[in-house]
Amino acid sequence: MIRIRVPLDLHAVAADGSAAFALATPLRVRELLAMAVREAIGALAPADKFHRSVRGTLAGFERGDFDVTVDGRAVRDADVVVVCQGCADVRFFLRVPRAARRPVNRSADS
Repeated sequence: MIRIRVPLDLHAVAADGSAAFALATPLRVRELLAMAVREAIGALAPADKFHRSVRGTLAGFERGDFDVTVDGRAVRDADVVVVCQGCADVRFFLRVPRAARRPVNRSADS
């Protein structure tokens, strides 16, 4: 599980005059996944590594390599908007366990 601190959308609060956005922030799942990648690789990781990791994560999600839950709710589309308050718990689940994957043929390298 990766716990992400969700930023407040102060622009929405100021523009709409609504305090609702001060309590919860709507975000697309793709934004949450990018924030999860940043949390996982660290704030000091090089920008190119971050961008490669985000691209790979989004591609794997769209291919269906793994399932994602946000605060316990399964999410299947990166463009879905979820509403988060304070923190969001993001979990990645491989669809096929690692032991069931085909082994890599290393004898071809010899």
